[in-house]
Amino acid sequence: MSRQWIGRFLEAQAAELDAALNTRLAYGRDLKDFHDWLTGRGLDFHDAGRADIEAYLAHCDAQGLSRATRARRLASIRQLYRFAFEEGLRSTNPAIQIKGPAKVRALPMTLSEADVSSLLAQVPQHGRTPEDRLRNTAMMEILYATGLRVSELVGLPVAAARGDPRVLLVRGKGGKERLVPLSRPARAALSAWLSERDAAETKRVAKGARPSPHLFPGRTASGHVSRQSFFLMLKALAAAAGLDPTHVTPHTLRHAFATHLLEHGADLRAIQTLLGHADLSTTEIYTHVVETRLKELVFTRHPLADTATPTDSADQD
Repeated sequence: MSRQWIGRFLEAQAAELDAALNTRLAYGRDLKDFHDWLTGRGLDFHDAGRADIEAYLAHCDAQGLSRATRARRLASIRQLYRFAFEEGLRSTNPAIQIKGPAKVRALPMTLSEADVSSLLAQVPQHGRTPEDRLRNTAMMEILYATGLRVSELVGLPVAAARGDPRVLLVRGKGGKERLVPLSRPARAALSAWLSERDAAETKRVAKGARPSPHLFPGRTASGHVSRQSFFLMLKALAAAAGLDPTHVTPHTLRHAFATHLLEHGADLRAIQTLLGHADLSTTEIYTHVVETRLKELVFTRHPLADTATPTDSADQD
């Protein structure tokens, strides 16, 4: 019975809130772990109280799970019990007053403009076929020009790219739509890829295949290039560009997009809109990245850098 709660909860997330597949999978993994822990103690979702949930969180801490993972698991449990209370599965919500671990706001890892240029310079030579190389170039140029999440990039519909668009209509988290401008290099790469893609699609359809609705079709269950394959391609590009592959991810490029805009004087509100952030505080983290870079510049490039230290400068501020 308890396991059925998870299924009903995930169905509601998909139907009512239009939660993304990755979000639902994360909920499912977290709730299954909590369910298994309860089962081992002769409990289920219906019987568990606040003390049981707190004991589970202590168990997660003892396992060495990160603060972020523990916070996410508590968020999943809260959502489940809110749903159970609203659906009448329980008369109380035992998770409503539990506070999660405080988040430590780490500065996002990013890349310099020179690093990004090195990455982009490698793309035209990366791929087994001319078709692969054109697709990879379009994906990389669009990603850096727009700051899209990788799931938004790989899932772009081909209809959004028709007619040499100056902007793309993107459907982001929670089904929210936003417009993101395309740079000239991104538009040129997109146009070249569309010509190749459409020619390949014409041949596929002539052989009986159904036309793909995706801008970047792929042989996956979703019908488009997977996030994993793009991730691996990016790692290979980083290695070819002489960058540390562990520091280069799709999200790193998203951070680079935001940081470089801010460094060139873009308004924080505009960056928030482009990134699709619901809360400005999420975007404000990039101001700290820029401040950190400026401090490093002073401490490493100033004529008196060999004698000046961060502490010395702070005292004279």
